[in-house]
Amino acid sequence: MRSTLANAIRGALIGAAEVVPGISGGTIALIVGVYRALIAAIADAVLAVRQLVGIANGRPSASKFAATLRSLPWSLLIPLGIGMVAAVIIGARVLEPILDEYPVTSRAFFFGLIVAAIYVPAHLVTRLNGGRWGVRDVVIALIAAVVVFLITGLPPTTIDDPSPLVILGSAAIAICALVLPGVSGSFLLLSFGMYEPTIQAVNDRNLTYLAIFALGAVLGLAVFVSILRWLLEHRAHITLVILTGFMVGSLRALWPWQTEERGLQGPGDDVLGVVLLAAAGAAIVVVLLLVERRFGLTEEQEDAGLLKG
Repeated sequence: MRSTLANAIRGALIGAAEVVPGISGGTIALIVGVYRALIAAIADAVLAVRQLVGIANGRPSASKFAATLRSLPWSLLIPLGIGMVAAVIIGARVLEPILDEYPVTSRAFFFGLIVAAIYVPAHLVTRLNGGRWGVRDVVIALIAAVVVFLITGLPPTTIDDPSPLVILGSAAIAICALVLPGVSGSFLLLSFGMYEPTIQAVNDRNLTYLAIFALGAVLGLAVFVSILRWLLEHRAHITLVILTGFMVGSLRALWPWQTEERGLQGPGDDVLGVVLLAAAGAAIVVVLLLVERRFGLTEEQEDAGLLKG
């Protein structure tokens, strides 16, 4: 029961992150310790579909499909999925107005959260490299950070009446942020002009829109997650270096003082409040990491499997 409740809470945190532009669900999954398990489960689910249609082994196999599905960690996935869906529905109504009315303080809180969260992949890199970061690691991380910094500087836009093809394509790209720490799916949707239509569809229960979006998300994950799983299993060191850079670069999106067009500004009059909220965000990450380590709810950060390659 404790594990089920914990996984539901984890899912809620990941789902809430997906609603907030600038926060990656993958980042929260990494913090709460389900990142590798989630990547592996999604990749296995994709494999099951490939087995069913005959792509994986040359001919369709219902028995292999069923066996792969049975092997999935349903005790993790079901409560995680319930928590995520509930958080997205609630977050679309609750978090979005807060972000609109209090943009500076909201971004300050999440800025502190991501600053503290950078510790997770950065620490794993040190464990892979004898307790230190090499010069090559720093250079690669900086390049990754610059790429995300430039992406998050793109001005937002809105598409009033997106076509099904646009919905499908934007979902396929944005959903990759669910499993990629440092890149926000909501932020990508804002850049595509698809954030407001998607939030509106969630609030209005527009099932046609949501079905097309879900199909695009499934297609995007099917292509991307298998690649990411292979990278984590065979090139874990360089992958974690790049993910660390992504998270550093994503801080640009959460800088508290910026214009509506995402232009960066200097600190305003509310510096103390911003600093305190950033500290609160960082403290929450520290608490989450301590809880994970104290109660052993997962072995994500100690799992030697993630540290192979």
